[in-house]
Amino acid sequence: MTDRERCRPYRAPGLASVFAVALALAVSACSAGGRGTGRADATAPATTRSPAALPSAAAPPALTPAQAQAALITGADLGETWGPSLGAATWRDELLKATAEHSDCRRLLDVLYTEELFGAAPAPRATAALDDRAGGAQLHYRITSYRAAELDRALAWLGTLPDTCGHFTGEAGRGGVRDVRVTGVTLPEAGDARQGVRVTVTGTTADAGPVVLTVDLAAVRTGDDAITLTNGTLGEAAEDVTLTAVEVGTARLTEIRRQGRAQV
Repeated sequence: MTDRERCRPYRAPGLASVFAVALALAVSACSAGGRGTGRADATAPATTRSPAALPSAAAPPALTPAQAQAALITGADLGETWGPSLGAATWRDELLKATAEHSDCRRLLDVLYTEELFGAAPAPRATAALDDRAGGAQLHYRITSYRAAELDRALAWLGTLPDTCGHFTGEAGRGGVRDVRVTGVTLPEAGDARQGVRVTVTGTTADAGPVVLTVDLAAVRTGDDAITLTNGTLGEAAEDVTLTAVEVGTARLTEIRRQGRAQV
């Protein structure tokens, strides 16, 4: 053995490998325990979620098509002279198909004609059309599911119409003119929010000449669901029919929603 071999330090075989494994295990234990050095915690930034991304436990499930259908009113709710509609009343095209200069008044005429107060909502909906065989009135009723904030925004807009569109002129095709008046309707204390207006349209039809059409437009929100209805007739509309439809319809929708939540 040479002098150089005697001075060379002795290293046990595999010692470096054993030390590396032990070091790795120690680092892993510190990371898992969460009580290691502050530096290890600082390198793992906390993940935050915006309130909009968090699930809302309080939000009721959307109505299924079957539930929405079950929540509709029927002719029996309104009286013995009411029954399923035989078709859209001719005055809808003759008197409501018009426009106006003021944007809110123009939108009101569009809503009366299309009956889309809340726009094209994506959730399930159900509709009913009923005729008063004795008086000639027609009531269209629908249930819509949408975001509560959007529903409230439309209801608030509806409440401004007696002021912004209390009296205006509508323009129909072929130079026809419509004299339109809008007043408020006081609805029963139903649902979470509600609003109603009465619209009187004076114009001329091909069959009857000068006529007056009266249409009640009402809506009620219950949670993320809403009912809307139009009750119209040539002459004076029966306001008690509108109020009954609102009261009975909201109670039925509320009960269907309660049953739906109990099943979830």
